[in-house]
Amino acid sequence: LEHSYLHIADVSNYVQEGSAFDREALKRGTSVYLPDRVVPMLPEELSNGICSLNAGEDRLALSCIMELGKDGRCMNSTIAETVIHVNKRMSYSKVKAVCEGEEVEDYKGYEDMIATMKELSLIIRENRTKRGAIDFEFPESKIKLNEKGFPISIEPYNSNVATKIIEDFMLMANETVARYFSEHNIPFVYRTHENPDSDKIEELLTFIRKMGIQANKKGLELTNLELQKIMDNIKGTQRQELLNRLILRSMKQAKYTVEDIGHFGLAAKYYCHFTSPIRRYPDLQIHRIIKDYLRNRINKNDRIKHYKDILPEVASHCSLTERRAVDTEREAVKLKMAEYMSKRIFEEFEGTISGVTKAGFYVELENTVEGFVAARTINDDYYIFEEEAKELVGEKTGKTYSMGDKVKIRVSAVDLYLRTIDFVLA
Repeated sequence: LEHSYLHIADVSNYVQEGSAFDREALKRGTSVYLPDRVVPMLPEELSNGICSLNAGEDRLALSCIMELGKDGRCMNSTIAETVIHVNKRMSYSKVKAVCEGEEVEDYKGYEDMIATMKELSLIIRENRTKRGAIDFEFPESKIKLNEKGFPISIEPYNSNVATKIIEDFMLMANETVARYFSEHNIPFVYRTHENPDSDKIEELLTFIRKMGIQANKKGLELTNLELQKIMDNIKGTQRQELLNRLILRSMKQAKYTVEDIGHFGLAAKYYCHFTSPIRRYPDLQIHRIIKDYLRNRINKNDRIKHYKDILPEVASHCSLTERRAVDTEREAVKLKMAEYMSKRIFEEFEGTISGVTKAGFYVELENTVEGFVAARTINDDYYIFEEEAKELVGEKTGKTYSMGDKVKIRVSAVDLYLRTIDFVLA
């Protein structure tokens, strides 16, 4: 057995329930990450100060101590209030370099620990994959701004070995904590993800099969392992990324609930958000429940009734604030992309068709910027939308524009108000 310690700053010690800080944090629900700023859930004095696990400082923490077996499963766990002292604060880029065999001067003496973390992370991920967890890997947009906030470069940003190590450990702790409180039948906030809608799945499978890719489903509902097999069959094909996006769109949205109904995407029976109390309110709420339990207060002063009364509203409100934050972040990115492309009118690029509609098709460029080619601007034929195949077909020529096709485009117009980018075929 390998002992793994995951320490999270004890934010609930400083943000007391019902205080002005707490009321404002609940109202916000989450921090919002925009290209030019962060709108934090809690003040920076807390997040970068006493609630930040800085090197060389003693800090209060909630720790999830897990005994992991050789197969990456948690055999035993303890959740405890702790005081930790961080020896060294590390960066993703330097840990990535060490993982890739590079020598990093100020990380000397930590190489073995990093190697163990990397090995453990792979075992945990392999166990998650075996049970049917679905891993969507889409590049995010990395937008660099000048001092005036204008975008000067946009490029894809992928997760790497260092970010995956932390992600795997976080997921493990989130599951462990959720399992513990579900089994002890204590009011809690879970992060749940329902099974996909069967009609949407049937439509998706029909489309995938039409492309000559095997997509099997035995029962009425698609299982995690069946979906994983379909994604393995898609791997390496020209349309891998686009089909993965279609699969993602057919999924339901994850949300916060007081019922523990499991997480389809992670193939997890128990899951919660425990690891980010500084930027997500459900995590902060969970920390309070954990501390009440650890201090034997949960069965006193009507605490169980108190949590049963407040948690349904906390869960639904935080699901709403999360959607609001995601939509805001997406719109802010679209605005910066529009600003960036406004300086590139008439320039030509190569891209991939990422979506097809009756009115035309979307094209995603290598730098992750997406624009729209209106069907009426394609002059060589009249194009009809074939809904089942999701493609535009020329009436006379039979020429098609389908998802995954490579096309050359020219930037024709940008609307900063609507945050739209128009392309025409080059």
